Amino acid sequence: MRWVTRDRIKVDRVACPWLISRFIDAEADFVFVPPQEVDAFAQTTGAVPFDVAGADIGHHGDRCSFDALLDKYEMDDPALRRLALIVRGADTDARELCPEAAGLHAVAVGFSALSPSVYRDDHALLRVEFPIYDALYEWCKREVGEHPL
Repeated sequence: MRWVTRDRIKVDRVACPWLISRFIDAEADFVFVPPQEVDAFAQTTGAVPFDVAGADIGHHGDRCSFDALLDKYEMDDPALRRLALIVRGADTDARELCPEAAGLHAVAVGFSALSPSVYRDDHALLRVEFPIYDALYEWCKREVGEHPL
């Protein structure tokens, strides 16, 4: 399936593709376009828009697009729900949700600052940032008691 969102990715627009490709759609094709082009691209190609104003998979109230994906696909994995707190806190101004949120925000802003001088496009950023989400997910599993330390 094809998915589309705004370019110049940061927290939610990295976390969502990670979640999609790891748990929802292993063959996902992600397209990043300027914000004003997301709706037209989705309408002409059938791509699923995410993390853009007005999208079903977007921010609703104090929750972010990562939360919306978990809800839409009825994902009740406690570790993913724990990771959602980190992503939500890092992506919104709610860094106090958990201590890890501020760290993820700092890492995401740092990677964004390196782009495009070091990472030529948003796909390159996904490749280098996915292991961070893999590691956070493993940590979350331990936090919710799925794996002993």
